[in-house]
Amino acid sequence: MEDYIREIINFTDISQFKPLNEIVFDGIRKAIITGRIPVGQRIKEKEFAERMNISRTPIREALHRLEKEGLVEYIPKFGTIVKRITIEDAKEIYQIRQALDVVATINAMTRMTKEQFDELKQLLVKTEEVNKNNQDVEEVIRLFSIFNEKIYQFSDMPRLTSIVTKLREYLMRFRDISLTEEGRRKKALNEHWMIYRGMYNKDEEQIKLIINEHLSYSEKFILAEMEKQQNGK
Repeated sequence: MEDYIREIINFTDISQFKPLNEIVFDGIRKAIITGRIPVGQRIKEKEFAERMNISRTPIREALHRLEKEGLVEYIPKFGTIVKRITIEDAKEIYQIRQALDVVATINAMTRMTKEQFDELKQLLVKTEEVNKNNQDVEEVIRLFSIFNEKIYQFSDMPRLTSIVTKLREYLMRFRDISLTEEGRRKKALNEHWMIYRGMYNKDEEQIKLIINEHLSYSEKFILAEMEKQQNGK
C-alpha cells in the first residue's frame, strides 16, 4: 500500500510564515487535488499528527474546511475520506470559469500597457518555440499556465483571481493529461494567440467567442477523461 501520509507531508511545508492550520489545510488540499491521494482513501489524523510532530487540532480544522469545500467526506465510525470530483462538479466549474475568464480578460485588455502586451506576445512566441520541439511537454504546460496567470495579473482583480485559481486547481491533473496530446497543445496555443489578438484589438466579442470555444473544448476532453477513470478504463 502506498504511503499517502507521506504525500500529504510532501505538500506541507511548516517552515512557511503562515499559521499552522493554514499550512496543514493547504498541504492536504494540494495532495487531494493533484490526485496524490486516491478517491476513498481515509486520511488518518493520528498518524499524520505523529509523523508531523504536531497536534491533531490543525488537522481536524483542515479536514472540516475541506469537507465544506466538498473535497472530503466524514463517515461515522470510519473517518474522513477523499471524495470524487464528479462530472457534475466539473461542468459547474467550467460554467463559472467561462464567465469569470471573460470578465478578467476584458478587464486586463482595458488596463494593459504596451509593455505588458509585448510581454504576453513574447510568452506566446516562447511557447510556440518550445512546443515545436515536442520534447518538453511539461514546459509547454507550464507556459500555458503562465499565460493564464498573466491575464489575471493584468486584470488587477485579486478577489476574482483567487476564486478562479481555486477552481482551476480542482481539475489541474485532468487538464495536464489533456495537454500531453500534441494536437490539443497546438489547438490550445492557437486559441491563446487568438485571445491575445482579440485583447490587442480591443475586440470584446472575439474574446467572448474564443474563450467560450477554448474552455468548451477543454471541458469535453476532461469530461471524457473523467468518465474513463470512473469506469476504470
